[in-house]
Amino acid sequence: MVDGTLKRLLDAEMEAERVVARADEERLAIIEQARRDARTAEQQQAGRIADTRASFLAQAELRAQQAIAELQRRYSERSLNLRASAQRYEQQALDEAVALLTGKGKS
Repeated sequence: MVDGTLKRLLDAEMEAERVVARADEERLAIIEQARRDARTAEQQQAGRIADTRASFLAQAELRAQQAIAELQRRYSERSLNLRASAQRYEQQALDEAVALLTGKGKS
């Protein structure tokens, strides 16, 4: 009887060791899979970051080009206005100078 009980206890202990060993193997496999999954997620995130950065840079470049085009348009308009104004005042100054020289100036 004692031998039978001892045998069952030894068998139960060996089975428990096998269960613990299998559980430890499964735990290690789960940890390794989690590491692989984390590496994959990090690589995907790095790719998304690069794509997002490229998108933002493209948008910034487009906005900069639009701003430059708008500034050039305003500069051209202002330049034309200034030239027209200068020509108008130049003609007015010439007319007044001629009037002064010819004695037809305003008294």
